[in-house]
Amino acid sequence: VGQVFAGYQGWFMAQGDNSGMNRWVHWTKNGQAPAPTGNVNFEIYPDMREYTKTYATSLGNLGNGSPARLFSSVDQETVSKHFEWMRTYNIDGAAIQRFGADSTDGVWKAARDSVAVKAKIAAEAIGRKFYVMYDITGMNQNTWVSALQSDWTQNIVGSMQLPSSSAYAKQGGKPVVCLWGIGFNDRPGTAAQATTIIDWFKAQGYYVIGGVPTHWRTNDGDSRPDFAGVYRKLDMLSPWFVGRFGDGAGIDHYRRNQWGPEIATLASTNIVYQPVLFPGFAWYNLTSDQPNRGPKNQIPRRHGDFMWNQAFALKNLGVNTGYIAMFDEYDEGTAIAKAAENASMVPNNQYFLALDADGVSVSSDFYLRLTGDINRMFQGQIAPTAAHPTSHR
Repeated sequence: VGQVFAGYQGWFMAQGDNSGMNRWVHWTKNGQAPAPTGNVNFEIYPDMREYTKTYATSLGNLGNGSPARLFSSVDQETVSKHFEWMRTYNIDGAAIQRFGADSTDGVWKAARDSVAVKAKIAAEAIGRKFYVMYDITGMNQNTWVSALQSDWTQNIVGSMQLPSSSAYAKQGGKPVVCLWGIGFNDRPGTAAQATTIIDWFKAQGYYVIGGVPTHWRTNDGDSRPDFAGVYRKLDMLSPWFVGRFGDGAGIDHYRRNQWGPEIATLASTNIVYQPVLFPGFAWYNLTSDQPNRGPKNQIPRRHGDFMWNQAFALKNLGVNTGYIAMFDEYDEGTAIAKAAENASMVPNNQYFLALDADGVSVSSDFYLRLTGDINRMFQGQIAPTAAHPTSHR
């Protein structure tokens, strides 16, 4: 409460990174090195200048002549660099994404566990906070609750001992856990099952955040119709807004018809409202093998105006807490981590979205700096202004 956290995917892996996967993960569709052959899976090319451990791709040189290399999320050097950026740019911490707790792929799970432990090490050393965010997408309808309980007990608390870390986020003395996907009509879970897992965590003294549908308040649209009571059991509600609007008019519509009424609805409860903010969105490369390929620069970032306008509207509604989607989501073009500024920093034979796509040159760390200023505005350290105070360079 009163802080800004960013979602941390930590799912990028490369051949030869000792993850055990022995292939490229998330950077490509087929596990082979990224190449101009249609296998590229990510939209924004990261700014690689500060990484000390990198991996060669099969892409052409960057526009500036440098070889096209990428990082792996399993390297401690990489995770520590990301948490260093969080400290430098005034981001309070990260929600570590936990996918497929029911997966039987032991190698994949071990790699994901490795990233989580390295996040813990980085957060402790650098002075940031972290918490576990389960994403229940794709889990088995009948067993997802028991799978979460088992994973939490055996792995999160048992082998990795994450909640006992000095850097693990707490609210009111309670360790935090987030359950993302609760109530979505295209995710697993009945109201009874969701109640069971929420009650299970709360009985053990945890503070439970729900990553819930956009239309949780009206129980329609992307929400199951019978979850009103479930949403009220959560300590914090974090509705999903990525891709739901794409311009200033959309932000104004959500201010009037979503955010304002939602905040008013929760005013008489003890439930905290944690809105999701995002800088922009695109998945032209990710959807290159699909019939309805997404357009380039689908939701333009408008050189920071798009995300700042969200934050300004929310601040005027009394919000002082936010969740940024995402820190390192290069796949869908929502990453705030350092990224290619222009054509000089992307491969010369493959399309990538650069930060100057909207006609204004911004520095590779601009969205980190912008997020830091959003946090300052939320905390009352700087005055709310319609135009962001963050310099483009």
